[in-house]
Amino acid sequence: MVQENNSQVKSTEVRGLIHSVESFGSVDGPGVRYIYFLSGCHMRCKYCHNPDTWDASAGVSMTASEAFEKAYKYRAYWKENGGISVSGGEALLQIDFVIELFKIAKKNGVNTVLDTSGNSFTRKEPFFSKFNELMKYTDLFLVDIKQIDDQKHKELTGWSNANILDMVKYLSDEGKDMWIRHVLVPGITDSEEDLKGLGEFVKTLKTVKRFEILPYHTLGIFKWEQLGKEYPLADVKTPTKESIEKANEILETSRYTGYLE
Repeated sequence: MVQENNSQVKSTEVRGLIHSVESFGSVDGPGVRYIYFLSGCHMRCKYCHNPDTWDASAGVSMTASEAFEKAYKYRAYWKENGGISVSGGEALLQIDFVIELFKIAKKNGVNTVLDTSGNSFTRKEPFFSKFNELMKYTDLFLVDIKQIDDQKHKELTGWSNANILDMVKYLSDEGKDMWIRHVLVPGITDSEEDLKGLGEFVKTLKTVKRFEILPYHTLGIFKWEQLGKEYPLADVKTPTKESIEKANEILETSRYTGYLE
């Protein structure tokens, strides 16, 4: 039974815009996950497979308590290590909603995962205090480091990665578990120099439990077409098995095998 108290009543006032949901997710955190994909993202990644999530004004409005109740119906499938994940778009753009959703989840013993690019992170107020509050209720952060070189990151996404790397360092310093992900895009994010730089950066972190390569794919091109947008990487092929293996060797991803396998 879901626990009720005054703070949960207050949480019903916080609303989020939901782009879509996945009832039985298996890659956005450990175990079986109920995943909320929130609307809105500032970055314009050239390989984005969900450009339909960019619009921050679109989506279904839902309170945090309503969102929890909807997900909690699937708790029988979560077993010991499943739970609720929030992704996007960029979930941190709706940080108030995520805080309240995760607060309710933790009061009911539910594992929580946040999938973020870190693009919204800043140490300025009021965001920083809210981020510290969010950390209290988040069991695991999934962070996608798209490119370690700042200039190349700007070319790929339209934004600097300085605040993203700062967020990752802060999570490490604060003892928060992380999975680090890197999308391997031939000719864009797969140079040996950049991979070595990324690998060395991740080695400085203390709380990385998994480090994984996500091979670039073209499954989202039809969404660009539906939105009337030209896909920037139409001529880029998916990475070969050999290039993926090489990237894993350079990054030494096999070093990171912990956390709720």
